[in-house]
Amino acid sequence: MAIFDQAIRRLSLSLSRKRSSLSFSTLSSNPLRVCVVGTGPAGFYTAEKMLKAHQGAEVDIIDRLPTPFGLVRSGVAPDHPDTKIVMNQFSKVAQHERCSFFGNVTLGSSVSLSELRELYHVVVLAYGAESDRALGIPGEYLSGIHSAREFVWWYNGHPDGKNLSPDLKSTDTAVILGQGNVALDVARILLQSTSVLATTDIASHALEALEQSSIRKVYLVGRRGPAQAACTAKELREVLGIKDLCIHINEVDLRKSPEDEEVLKNNRIHRRVYELLSKAAASAPSHRSSSQRELHFVFFRKPDRFLDSGEGSGRVAGVHFEKTMLKAVGPGRQIAVGTGSYEDLDCGLVLKSIGYKSVPVDGLPFDHEKGVVPNIKGRVLADTSGDPTMLEKGLYVCGWLKRGPTGIIATNLYCAEETVASISEDVHQGEIASASTLPKPGRQGLLQLLDNRGVRVVPFSAWEKIDSEERRLGNLRSKPREKLTTYEDLLKAATE
Repeated sequence: MAIFDQAIRRLSLSLSRKRSSLSFSTLSSNPLRVCVVGTGPAGFYTAEKMLKAHQGAEVDIIDRLPTPFGLVRSGVAPDHPDTKIVMNQFSKVAQHERCSFFGNVTLGSSVSLSELRELYHVVVLAYGAESDRALGIPGEYLSGIHSAREFVWWYNGHPDGKNLSPDLKSTDTAVILGQGNVALDVARILLQSTSVLATTDIASHALEALEQSSIRKVYLVGRRGPAQAACTAKELREVLGIKDLCIHINEVDLRKSPEDEEVLKNNRIHRRVYELLSKAAASAPSHRSSSQRELHFVFFRKPDRFLDSGEGSGRVAGVHFEKTMLKAVGPGRQIAVGTGSYEDLDCGLVLKSIGYKSVPVDGLPFDHEKGVVPNIKGRVLADTSGDPTMLEKGLYVCGWLKRGPTGIIATNLYCAEETVASISEDVHQGEIASASTLPKPGRQGLLQLLDNRGVRVVPFSAWEKIDSEERRLGNLRSKPREKLTTYEDLLKAATE
């Protein structure tokens, strides 16, 4: 603890020197002080845009983890290194002379939202979605059923996912509910050769479990048809391209209705996905070798209940599905409705990829039905009524917390631009308390508060120590990095 106390004092002194070395034109004695909560793409893009738009502003970014980069680190699949290159851009933001990263700081327990609003002129919430939507059907909490988010955290070395320990030995069949990009990521990790995964930054505990896995069949199940599949062509192409993988698609499911034709005509992404699925179905071999792994695309099914093994173990043994059909509910929109016909699919592992869900904090207006903070262009509303005059002044939102868990990394860039534009407009119109007329303590006040509470703050320089240690360990195994997967190991590396 003494080490961290010394680190906090050194950090405070360093920040004071850093600030005093800046010219007055760059940073006034009473700057606009901004705090961004969350260090994923939405948080870093917001910080970057704020630094450019407000030349005198100080921007602090906090995260509950000792590590920055959010879903880029813990969500992007380990075999997608190119997608992670954006971390280099985010690192430059964190190293900006007017920006500071503070890890291991949890909104709600380390510091409250009301306290942040007292310390800063502007608070932007960009902490994403760290929970899961529930199906609300019988058997959902049987052993062997996990959310895709938990599974992704597990194989990506998130410290909250290390102890998941999915049972990959007791069954040869896994069912994934959902057909979006996350579902395809999960399927690819289950089916990919571990010799390929061994060269990535996948967590060592996950690689070891996958090397001993008995999973040979994976079913990707969706409520609607191939014309409505929620994945992108790039992700689909990757999973279809796995070596020695047998693809199964029911030809009947590929039949198009006039409504489907309209969807494919007007949406290039859906059209390309449908073409890839059709090509995969047409080129599937009539016979497969016993050693081949299988990927089954199953359409027009929705889970009705999960089946218990019946042995008193409380383990999942299968899924009871209702067959569906599409019903038009408006121009260009179809929904899946049950037909009253059912079938069972035996399996010993179920991964639910049906959507992430944001979690509210005390003092934050929240729309529980939509799973977002009520807002207008990033400005947080006082309640869910939608009244634009009822604003929480100085409080903003960005990313999944703002719009829901949709889009790709770049989507957050445009989302951040909109939120920062709202902040700038409010600053210029005097809606936000003037930095000159109402000085706020900002990072010095935050560091003092956290120090008083004994919170072990991890600055960006400490993250760089973690980064260096992970790269060193990875080099020993011919990997890009070997992720440290416990808070204890992360904090230890941060202080060495």
